[in-house]
Amino acid sequence: MSASTTIPTSRFTWRVVDIVVASVVGVASGLLFVVWNIASVPVTDPLKALLPGLQALGGGFWLFAGPLTALIVRKPGAALFGELIAAVVSALVGNQWGALTLLSGAVQGLGAEIVFAAFLYTNWRLGVALLAGAGAGLAMAITDLIVWYPGSDTLFVTVYTISGVVGGALIAGLLSWLAVRGLARTGALSRFAAGREIATRV
Repeated sequence: MSASTTIPTSRFTWRVVDIVVASVVGVASGLLFVVWNIASVPVTDPLKALLPGLQALGGGFWLFAGPLTALIVRKPGAALFGELIAAVVSALVGNQWGALTLLSGAVQGLGAEIVFAAFLYTNWRLGVALLAGAGAGLAMAITDLIVWYPGSDTLFVTVYTISGVVGGALIAGLLSWLAVRGLARTGALSRFAAGREIATRV
């Protein structure tokens, strides 16, 4: 093999820049999680009072790290990585859930990851982003109902699950998709397929 020969890199292989950017996105998301840990109470309490279980709509703000990281990096494991890093930051800074935050982060990231994997990491359109957010929301609802709301009645379980899925789709899915498009237009994602793809459409 000559010195000028280059070894092709699989589009599924993580580059150093992928790891760095995914880590930055995860950490930044984790810091936003810390803010939402406090701000969520006055926002979700009225929803809970209106209809118990409806507060899960606000859970979407704890789910966006996974879809956002995946939509930028477009590599297997990106959603799980981004959500888990964000959860670690939230737990280290301090919150009311402690180490269980890591469990939630892993499960929620996996919920989004499964959706991207189902499309073989080749489809990054809005519909898939919404499904990934919904997947994270469903994972959140299942975890919360088992850990925090065991023995809840059917109405609460139904409302909480639907609210989690809707909040995940709209906040973690839609807002992450819009954020990536906005970042791409600035040129910040020029080293990623997401940035180049969106730039060519503008």
